[in-house]
Amino acid sequence: MTTYTKPLPAISSLNRPYWEALKRHELKLQRCTECGKVWYPPAPFCPACWSDAVTWQRLSGRGRVNSWVVFHQAYFPSFQDDLPYNVAEVELEEGPRLLTNLVGVDLAEIRIGMPVEVVFEDVTPEITLAKFRPVEQHSR
Repeated sequence: MTTYTKPLPAISSLNRPYWEALKRHELKLQRCTECGKVWYPPAPFCPACWSDAVTWQRLSGRGRVNSWVVFHQAYFPSFQDDLPYNVAEVELEEGPRLLTNLVGVDLAEIRIGMPVEVVFEDVTPEITLAKFRPVEQHSR
């Protein structure tokens, strides 16, 4: 594995289960056992009903592109070789929205509502990132 030079997430006691799940190539988010709400980013209580009865649920990894932008300027030198690159907001089937990158798609073909699925990129021995790729219509 080559040295990863892009910014890395700050792992805390609150978000550690999310990052540990990604390392196992699982997408997990918090779910309230009282009302069933699933959310992101992690919080010590449910943002819908304020219950602290929280668990981590494995998600389908499927969603749709809600919005995206294409960057043509590198705000960090480590992104220079990726230009142009996308940053997308993916709305998961379970409801939460994640900011991510879309992979395996031409930038001109990205569309709102495009069905996508999670893929995992191991960027360091400790950190795996969740990215998304288009879903082939015949595999749905």
